[in-house]
Amino acid sequence: MTQVIGHQGAPTRAPANTVAAFRAARAVGADGVELDVRRTADGRLAVSHDAHLPDGRALVDLPAAALPPDMPDLAAALDACAGLALVNVEIKNWPADVDFDPDLAIAEQVAAVLDARPPAERERFVVSCFHEPTVDRVRTAAPGLATAWLTLGFADPGADVARLAAAGHAAVHPHHSAVDAEVVTLAHAAGLAVNTWTCDLPDRIRWLADAGVDGIVTNDPVLALEALGRGPAEPGDEADEADEEE
Repeated sequence: MTQVIGHQGAPTRAPANTVAAFRAARAVGADGVELDVRRTADGRLAVSHDAHLPDGRALVDLPAAALPPDMPDLAAALDACAGLALVNVEIKNWPADVDFDPDLAIAEQVAAVLDARPPAERERFVVSCFHEPTVDRVRTAAPGLATAWLTLGFADPGADVARLAAAGHAAVHPHHSAVDAEVVTLAHAAGLAVNTWTCDLPDRIRWLADAGVDGIVTNDPVLALEALGRGPAEPGDEADEADEEE
């Protein structure tokens, strides 16, 4: 079964990359979520897609105490994802970013946080990054964690897949526009899962599932579930679960 993975939680239901968004994704029946991690000035791991706050200040220049109250750290985000089958932790570490870490310490820090979680929980994690040396470092630091390379597309699908498999990675995460039947076949033959991002088009979601992709990251888990004929959680489940969390 192709998994439905909420992009930054369920951003149509709650602010993206917040505890509320992760709980909402679980409540509507998503199989998993994707979340983003960046570093702060005092070495904390903040869950944020953007390197800057809306007022222009860079997270890497701020202590964690100065961040918005609804921006969780990685540990709090993981707690909110309890019960999900998959949690994709994307490390934001690209050379053009203001917070790029050339020493890759952020990779080791994320690996340490995830590796310290209970064994049953660790099995649900996959760590990804566009910067391939970063996921290579995660793989070295915590060989038991699943890792994946994020990419817009492939220069040479066969060579890219072979390289990732040889490095011990578990998956490849291409943009959905770069996925075709050949990519899925090559990846699966090499033992790699294919989790594609970020698709909100019902017809394309159905095509990707028919092609055999393992997971589809989407901004609208309810739309994706309905496209796949699974339907969202029953009305009222989200409210009931929110009450249980209080």
